[in-house]
Amino acid sequence: MNVQFVGHSHNDALYAAGEMSNGIGDLKNGDLGLGAVPGREQEFRQGLDLAVRYAKALDCRRIHLMAGRVPAGADRSAVAMEMEETFVQNLKHAAGVLSKERIIGLIEPINTRITDAQYFLDSPHQAAVILQRVGHPNIKLQMDIYHWQIMDGNLTQNIRKYLPLTGHIQIAQVPDRHEPDSDGEVNFSYLFKLLEELGYQDYIGCEYKPKRSTEAGLDWVRSYWNSHKD
Repeated sequence: MNVQFVGHSHNDALYAAGEMSNGIGDLKNGDLGLGAVPGREQEFRQGLDLAVRYAKALDCRRIHLMAGRVPAGADRSAVAMEMEETFVQNLKHAAGVLSKERIIGLIEPINTRITDAQYFLDSPHQAAVILQRVGHPNIKLQMDIYHWQIMDGNLTQNIRKYLPLTGHIQIAQVPDRHEPDSDGEVNFSYLFKLLEELGYQDYIGCEYKPKRSTEAGLDWVRSYWNSHKD
């Protein structure tokens, strides 16, 4: 299993493990992605085209296609069907664009309890339904253990169930979003072992806020590799 550090910031376009985000819209006016936002399909496509140009220049093989937020003041249940349909159609378009460039598109559930109460895509179950509707092999799930634990828990069964749909994994301890070996709810030693048993061989992005310096925050990686030496 590969472990590579990834800086934590939704404002950063490029992530060190070969993943970047497409156009997220106007953050100052409340955007956090446009994929599921009705009426802004053209902006989504423009952002996708720009992300593809950056990805090709940087040899980046994954692009995070952010869903966006439920409009302020709107009832989530009232707009859910329209937003899902918009997301599905945008993802189908993205699948066609990205497959030509051999780039994977990712959708990531973000928790609505701590991180962002208005984000549209908030559980792996919801994401799996959308991926089934899109039906294209190069649109995959981004598994962020931090968000999954906050929204649903049941990590063992959810990982087993959804790993076949997954194109990238990110980690952080819960609830404070620090290093995986810091105090918190999640036993990452167990989860790393589970991922190994399930045959996961790709990168794990470390999307956390170091408690101290970045270098000190990587001590757990050294310990992990030392424990896996032959």
